[in-house]
Amino acid sequence: QVQLVESGGGLVQPGGSLRLSCAASGFTFSSRTMNWYRQAPGKERELVAFITSNGASTNYADSVKGRFTISRDNAKNTVYLQMNNLKPEDTAVYYCKMWYLKEYWGQGTQVTVSS
Repeated sequence: QVQLVESGGGLVQPGGSLRLSCAASGFTFSSRTMNWYRQAPGKERELVAFITSNGASTNYADSVKGRFTISRDNAKNTVYLQMNNLKPEDTAVYYCKMWYLKEYWGQGTQVTVSS
């Protein structure tokens, strides 16, 4: 069955960096666009970034452009989110998502940006 397992979250000071990972299994990873979403307390879940199956195309929310980078390693069935210059407003649970006939979500990883 499809599994998406996020890791790499934690507590970081403003201006710091984190790299999130999402390990995928149960499907042909190299054929699917992968997405990172986040949900802050009291807010709706929002798309942060996505990357196409071969990594040739990426797209970002305006709020993270220039600070976050999505990448993937199809040999490792893993998608990454490098987050630099983190701000308190980046505090959220971060999820990876894949769509194939329906949505599949990981369990999420908490990112807290605070001094």
